[in-house]
Order: sequence, then C-alpha cells, then structure tokens
Amino acid sequence: MARIVRPQGLRGEVAAEILTSFPERLTRMASAGLWDGKTAPRQTEIRSCRLTMSRGGQAIFHFEGSDSISDAEKLVGLEVQIPLSDRVELPAGSYYVSDLIGCEVRERPREKSDESGSTVIGRVRDVQFTGDDVAGAPLLVLDSPRGEWLLPLAQEICVHVDTASRRIEVVLPEGLRDLNP
Repeated sequence: MARIVRPQGLRGEVAAEILTSFPERLTRMASAGLWDGKTAPRQTEIRSCRLTMSRGGQAIFHFEGSDSISDAEKLVGLEVQIPLSDRVELPAGSYYVSDLIGCEVRERPREKSDESGSTVIGRVRDVQFTGDDVAGAPLLVLDSPRGEWLLPLAQEICVHVDTASRRIEVVLPEGLRDLNP
C-alpha cells in the first residue's frame, strides 16, 4: 500500500510513497502492518494519515508510538500493509502484484485449449510497469532455468491467470521466445 521514505516534521510523522491505486483508503485506516520484508508485519495503530501532492504524491502517516524524528527514522524503509481480507476487489482481468509473484508460468501449445502438453517457462519474480507516458501492458519478470524472462501481461498472451492455483498459462506469439533466453 505504501513504503515509508523519510521522517516528516518534528513530531514523529513519516512520508510514504503510495503503492496503491486506491490512496484515499489510506486516510480511513485505523491500523496497519509495518513490514520489513523479512519478518511478519507488526500491527500498529494509525493516529492520522493525510495525502499530499508534494513529490508526486505521498501519504503522511503518524503512527502510535512515533513521537520524534528518531522514532520516525526507525520506520524508514518499512512497508505499510493491510490484511489481504481488507483489499478492494478488482475488476476481472486486473490483479494485485502480490498475487502474481510466485505464480508458475506454463506455455500452452497453440492447438490446445487446456493445459495438457504445457511446459513450464518459469516463475514470476516481479512485475514491471511502463511509465506514465508509455502505453503498454505490465511486464512479468520470470525466473527460468535459462535466465530472466520478460513477458507482457496481455490477455492475448496470458490466456488463463489463476492466482488461487498460483498458475498462469500463456500462448507465446511468434518471435517472443527469441527475445528471451
């Protein structure tokens, strides 16, 4: 939802990069998990949150127990997260990055409509987005036995995405395999 980037002011507030398409939700949250990427998120109460347009748009959080610049500095780098059960339901064909990471990607033969005969290409490690001024589908970054793959997350290529089963079936257009290892 957000990543804390720096202390804000003198009273323990922090500025956070917004990582959600629904930033207005941040201002209504009473608590959140603070996650360092290694251990389980620790739950903390949110005293306040406001959105600002400075620096491209940030959320200014004031967490319970953060009352000074030194308290705020300890929070830099942490991610502000909500429970999965509280996420906004996305429209069909849209996915949360966290649901895509770890999915197995399998190539489906062109002449088949089921997964029989499919071969594993790799596993999603990351998702890259095009810039604001560039049109195009996000790219799935795959770890494969032959190295890193970049694969557009386009409906014509990713013909079946099943995040519950952690599986994405693809039909590769001619030439795409040649662009990857």
